[in-house]
Amino acid sequence: MFHKEGTKTIILGIIFTATVLLLTDRFIDAGWLQMLLQLSAFVILIIILQFFRNPKRTVIINENQILAPVDGKVVVIEEVFEAEYFKDKRLQISIFMSPINVHVTRYGLSGLVKFSKYHPGKFLVAWHPKASEENERTTIVIENETFGAILYRQIAGALARRIVNYAEEGMQVVQGTDAGFIKFGSRVDIFLPLGTPINVVLDQKAIGGKTVIATKG
Repeated sequence: MFHKEGTKTIILGIIFTATVLLLTDRFIDAGWLQMLLQLSAFVILIIILQFFRNPKRTVIINENQILAPVDGKVVVIEEVFEAEYFKDKRLQISIFMSPINVHVTRYGLSGLVKFSKYHPGKFLVAWHPKASEENERTTIVIENETFGAILYRQIAGALARRIVNYAEEGMQVVQGTDAGFIKFGSRVDIFLPLGTPINVVLDQKAIGGKTVIATKG
């Protein structure tokens, strides 16, 4: 299964591969060159397909848990000052997504979308300390009875050139469902109330909609 955000890119990849096969068969006599070009076209198509894959995952909804919104590696667990929405100290957990990770964003908890805003910006590497404040990004706040307000931020990386966010203010969202997509390497920051029990450690591999980030109750 592939994500709908990849439809146009996948179609273009298929057209490109088919065109390369047709032209090399017709105009290139050297067998080694023909094979090299055709193999290169297939490799590009495979990369496109694996990037836009959207594996079906069964999510067990639990109001006392926050699930990882994306696949990737936990690279930050620290207390920070969140200046955009809360304007106070929060516990930040950051998950870095490499180009080979699934790039679907999923809602980490069920609740009401209180805030959703897009910010244009730079394209620093996703692990840069200033990426959360200076890169192109979206900020989303979801509120529920168990955790209160939880903020997560989709951040573009050096390669990412498009962030897709489906959350709109006033929406009721369901844990584990599709929240958007980030193209080509990026990061997601999650901001939790201080004192929230954390279930992950640095360098741990997270699986979107599966790995429990935090628990309460």
